Amino acid sequence: MKQAASVFFIGVLLCGGIAHAVETRVVVTARARDAKFIGTSMGGALVVIRDSATGELLKKGMIAGETGSTKKMLQEPLKRGEALSDAVSAKFETVLDLEEPRLVTIEVQAPYGQKQSMIKAATQAWLIPGKDMAGAGDGIMLEIPGFSVDVLAPQAHEKMQLQNGAARIDIRANVMLMCGCPVEPGGVWDAKNYEVTALVKRNGAALMGVPMRYAGKISTFAGSFDAVDPGFYEICVYAYAPQTGNTGVDTTTIVVQ
Repeated sequence: MKQAASVFFIGVLLCGGIAHAVETRVVVTARARDAKFIGTSMGGALVVIRDSATGELLKKGMIAGETGSTKKMLQEPLKRGEALSDAVSAKFETVLDLEEPRLVTIEVQAPYGQKQSMIKAATQAWLIPGKDMAGAGDGIMLEIPGFSVDVLAPQAHEKMQLQNGAARIDIRANVMLMCGCPVEPGGVWDAKNYEVTALVKRNGAALMGVPMRYAGKISTFAGSFDAVDPGFYEICVYAYAPQTGNTGVDTTTIVVQ
């Protein structure tokens, strides 16, 4: 009877408008789809927590830490209730002072160190005063889909000269999972499983698709084509994984004279 009365009293305090602020711990993690946690090595991830009803900003900060164990996250079966993270895995941890239950919207933008590849993911959750949102350690985990694609060559607005009626355009791009996990032949993220292609436009009109292949350096893909007409060329490199639906894009432009 005493326990029931205590629970009833707490309920009255929380919902009756006479509650005092109670510290409530919140942990947020971001996991790259088909990969590991997004952490410091990729510039971290921006976390924004807002009241869903009013839009009030409650907390803002960065996920930081390590990407986690490849073996544990991708190669071993996970038991129910078991955490993927450990003490050094990337996370954002904060404490909110809550007087009553609040429905919040949690947004994550990542990877913050690769702005051309950033994706925003969001979810909602009820926060209850004094009830930690840390779970077994992973907290509120958001999945970030995609690839981080970075065109390395040609350089933006690079000028190419036609010689003997053509200009050879060499394309190189860095393609990683959103956590920075490497793509290479025979690796955990096998290069043969991904389609990497450069879509080329000239003066705004679609011209061709250029297949890109692993270039002998981790996460690097290359291809080339011959430009035979002067103009402004746009080169859009995309990566696609049919098994997971991961996609990523980066674009550069050149001038052929």
